[in-house]
Amino acid sequence: MISELCVVAAVGFFSVALRSFQNQVFFRIGTLGFIATSFLAGWLLGGSIVLGAVFASTWIFLPWLEILTRIRRVRLPLHRQLEKCPPLPSSKFPDFSPLSDEMEALGFEYVDDVDWNHDNTRHFYRLFHNPEKRVSSSICLLEQDRFAFFYVTFTSRSADGRIFMTWNYPFSYGMHLLPQTVINTEYEQLSVEELSLSHFDFLCKQSDMELLPMQAANLRADMERELRTQLEHNIARGILVRDKDEMIRYSVRGMFFLWGQFLREFVRFS
Repeated sequence: MISELCVVAAVGFFSVALRSFQNQVFFRIGTLGFIATSFLAGWLLGGSIVLGAVFASTWIFLPWLEILTRIRRVRLPLHRQLEKCPPLPSSKFPDFSPLSDEMEALGFEYVDDVDWNHDNTRHFYRLFHNPEKRVSSSICLLEQDRFAFFYVTFTSRSADGRIFMTWNYPFSYGMHLLPQTVINTEYEQLSVEELSLSHFDFLCKQSDMELLPMQAANLRADMERELRTQLEHNIARGILVRDKDEMIRYSVRGMFFLWGQFLREFVRFS
């Protein structure tokens, strides 16, 4: 039993070591090593290949614990009115001021700080725009219970109704984007300047496109309208369902959609 325990521990430690490298190949092998460690724990320590397979499969089915215990109960408002709010303190978001300074250094003009809150969920946005280049941008912070992350967006709108957006949203998105949204996702850790250059290069690759001018006074209303339209689109797709009092929640189909998004993340980070 001791020798089997040593084998399992060795594979586990080796997997952790591989994931410490910045090389993507080593990182993925390390993630697969976690699955192998779970399998070996069930097979060598539990004495059953079937038990090993069950242990290994928990990595794939573990998200259902979160989906069934928390997400299934979540109710969020269909109409999300963005309210003006004070800037984020550095104690909550240390990178906020440097990111804002970078944005303004690139020629983007500060427009507003807005957010919406419900229960323990908060979405904060600092809005900018560049009227000369017809691009709006935002620094976004999502807080949910004790979990929080930020991302940056650059958005342009064309005369034919398409929305061209570049962002570094760090996960697979939890809903379907609007059909007219053409997305450019950068998963690498890029600076604000590099992300903006990616967006302009993204726009240059589009054909037959005429960008619409943007008015600073309309950015908040445009965002509210697009949020509402996106939620209604996901209701139509069956990902979300209406609940009482103009609230929405994930449907059974939506829960399977979230599980599929997790599997995409697992493959991407494995």
